Amino acid sequence: MNPAELNAQSLSKELQWFTYFAESRMKEYFEKEIVLYPAPPILPESSIYAKLIDQFEMQTEERLILILALIPHLKPSLLDFFFNKNTALDRPYTEFGGIRGKQHSGFLPTLETAAFLLEGTDLNKRFELLPLFDSTHFFSTQNILKIGLGQIDEPFFSATLSVSQEILSKLTTGQPYNPSYNQSFPAKKLDTPLDWSDLVVEDEVMEEIKDIQAWLKYGRNLLEDWGMRKTIKAGWRSLFYGPPGTGKTLTACLLGKSEGLEVYRIDLSMIVSKYIGETEKNLANVFQQAENKNWILFFDEADSLFGKRTQTSSSNDRYANQEVSYLLQRIEDFSGVIILASNLKANMDEAFSRRFQSMIHFPTPSVEQRLKLWQNAFSKKTSLEKKIDLKKIAQNYEVTGGSIINITRYCSLMAIKRNSTIILEEDLLHAIRKEFKKDGKIVT
Repeated sequence: MNPAELNAQSLSKELQWFTYFAESRMKEYFEKEIVLYPAPPILPESSIYAKLIDQFEMQTEERLILILALIPHLKPSLLDFFFNKNTALDRPYTEFGGIRGKQHSGFLPTLETAAFLLEGTDLNKRFELLPLFDSTHFFSTQNILKIGLGQIDEPFFSATLSVSQEILSKLTTGQPYNPSYNQSFPAKKLDTPLDWSDLVVEDEVMEEIKDIQAWLKYGRNLLEDWGMRKTIKAGWRSLFYGPPGTGKTLTACLLGKSEGLEVYRIDLSMIVSKYIGETEKNLANVFQQAENKNWILFFDEADSLFGKRTQTSSSNDRYANQEVSYLLQRIEDFSGVIILASNLKANMDEAFSRRFQSMIHFPTPSVEQRLKLWQNAFSKKTSLEKKIDLKKIAQNYEVTGGSIINITRYCSLMAIKRNSTIILEEDLLHAIRKEFKKDGKIVT
C-alpha cells in the first residue's frame, strides 16, 4: 500500500477511538456515567501516522489533542455534537470552547475543547495540560500543532488548536509539504539544472562556500554528538555580497541541490510594508513555516530590509529600528541556513555583520573567468562566426556571468530568427552594448 492508504487505515481507527472517547466524556459529564476507552495500538505500524506517535512516545492526552486538531480536515462532522446548546442559558456550552470558521461551517476546536475532553473542568487536570501547549513541547518545537492566540487579554485556553500544513500533508497524502507562493508565504522555491562545474568563482570564494557545505553535512553532529548545542547556536548565517550576476543566487541553489535541501527565495517586495507592524508579521509567517524544515532561506537584495538603522529622529525611525532588532533576533533563532545577498557590504547594518558565520565576496569575474564563462555560454548546436575572438571579448568587456547569459540569449535568438546556428559578431557586440546601457555605460 502507498503512504496515503496506510495513513487512511491508521487514521480511521484513531477517529473511531476518538468517537468512543468523546462519547464517554459526554456521558461522564452529563450522565455521571464513566466509560473509559484507553488509546489503542496504532495499526498499521508502518504508516507515517503510527511512526509519528511512536517517535515521540505520545501518551493518551497527546494523541487525543493531535487527532482533535486533525478532525476538521478529516471528518469535521465528528465535532458537530459540540454545537449542542445549553438549554438553561440558550447559548453554546462555554466549557466546549471552539469557534466557527469564516468559510468552514463546522466546529473548529480550541484549547478549551481539548481541556474539556481531557477532564479539564478539574482544576488540577487543567493545570497539568498547560505543558502540552508550551513552546518547549514537541508539539511546538517540531511544528506539529499551531496555537492561534487571539486577543492578548483573552484566556489562554480560548486559543485555536490546529495542525501545521507540513504535518497535515505527511499524515494524509504522505507527501512533503511545499507551500505555495502567497501573501502569508511570500517565497519561491529555487531550482537549477546547473552543477558546481558551472559556477565560475575564485578559489578563495569556493573555499568559503565549502565551509557552508561542511555545516550542512556535519552541523548536526557538532551540536548533538559533540554536545556543543549549549555553546553554539543552531543554524548558519551567511552574507553574499558583490555585483549582480556574479553567482550569489546560483551558489544558494547549488548548496541546496548538493545536500538535498529546498531553497526558498524570499520576496522582499511582499515582506516590507509601510504599515507599522506588518513587516514583522509578514516575516514571522515566513520563519514559522520554515522552522524545523531544514530549508535554506535566501534573501536577495537584502540591504533593503536589513540595512543600516537610522537615527531616531521620528517615531517612524524608531519603529523601523525596532523592526531591524526583531529581524536580528529571528535570524539568530532560526535553526536552518539563512543567506543574505547584497550588492554592497557597506549597506548592511554592523549588528547583522557580527552575527554572520561567513561573509563571502563575489567580485566581478577576472579576465580568465570571463573567458571560461564565454566558452561555456553558447549551445553546443551553435558555432561562432570566425571573426569572433572570445579572448579579446573577455579582455575588453568587464561583464558578469549574469550579463553573459543575457547576451547569449539575445545572440541565440537572433540566430534562430535567421534560421541559422551561427552566432554573429554583430549580434554579440550589440548585446554587449545593451548590457552596458542598463548600467548607464556607453561602449563603442
